[in-house]
Amino acid sequence: MQAQTKTSLPVDIGIDEASRAKIAEGLSRLLADTYTLYLKTHNFHWNVTGPMFQTLHLMFEQQYTELALAVDLIAERIRALGYPAPGTYSEFVKLSSISETPGVPKATDMIRLLVEGQEAVVRTARSIFPVVEEVNDEPTADLLTQRMQVHEKTAWMLRSLLEE
Repeated sequence: MQAQTKTSLPVDIGIDEASRAKIAEGLSRLLADTYTLYLKTHNFHWNVTGPMFQTLHLMFEQQYTELALAVDLIAERIRALGYPAPGTYSEFVKLSSISETPGVPKATDMIRLLVEGQEAVVRTARSIFPVVEEVNDEPTADLLTQRMQVHEKTAWMLRSLLEE
């Protein structure tokens, strides 16, 4: 990752530049996953049909609204570490572990795909912890913990809709 331009003040928060770069790289992947999941959830909100329409339409809206707030928190943490946050679709495609879903799947497939997306975000967040813990980056650890809690709970709630 490329740090801020040399004309800005150096970032001196007690975390060396190499570690900040590794954390920012991980957070960039998390941002890409979160934004991709946001887009997928919003798409499903617009296009869901069937007997669970009302329930899923409202649930998906709550989820994409929460994700929209999350992308800002993640991007701002990247900036606080002294690095630019990715912000284009092409960057997100390269960084995300979540793939796009072509067409309009059935409602139950939407739910399954969103469970997979929620869990992918958790795995990405969890993968950043080793370097975060090594350098005692508590603000990033707190952010990651909060994101993991939200995504694990959301995956559980979505998964529950598929039980018979």
